[in-house]
This record gives sequence, structure tokens and C-alpha cells, in this order.
Amino acid sequence: MLVTFSCKAHNDVTMFGDIAQSLIKMMEYTTDIPGAIIAEDVELALANLEKNLIVAAAKQCATQEQQQVVDLDDEDEKEPEIGISVRAVPLIELLKAAIFAKSYVMWQ
Repeated sequence: MLVTFSCKAHNDVTMFGDIAQSLIKMMEYTTDIPGAIIAEDVELALANLEKNLIVAAAKQCATQEQQQVVDLDDEDEKEPEIGISVRAVPLIELLKAAIFAKSYVMWQ
């Protein structure tokens, strides 16, 4: 499943459903699809997202450190996992554009 975020002031942002739902939860909204944030609440949603991304990044760092200790014996090369903070960048830009334009944000 793909989820597309949209607002009047920014190009649409499309993400895989599981990542999108995680980010919606971090904004402290229900993961019902479709959904929306009224213009007056977009700034709070962005603040919640950024706050929760910091917590998630700290947890991911701790997990990666533990995994590196275990992987020292592995000779197989593994691709690094893309963190939720990196995946959130397009959505953060969309939310900032919506705040600047005083626009709502929708996802479907």
C-alpha cells in the first residue's frame, strides 16, 4: 500500500504504507486513511513529529550499537538500514510548506 501526503503549497509526497503510518502516529494522529490535518494544527503536528523522531533516532542508535557487536563475526556485507528520520524528510518539508502557506495537509 502507498500513502500520498498532499497540501496546496507543496508537491505530493508518496511513501510506503508502514512508514507513512509510523510517521502519522508520530504526529499523534490516527492512522486512518484517508486523513487530514487542519491548517491551524499543522504546526503542532510538525512539532510532535520532530519530537518523536528524536526519540526514535536514539532508540535506533542503541539498537545499531548492539547489532554491530553481534555482527563483528559476520563477514557478509549488509546494506545499512535507512532510518525513519531520513524517510521523514520529505514529509517535514511538506509540513513546513503547509505552515508557511497556512494550508491543510491530507493523506490518502
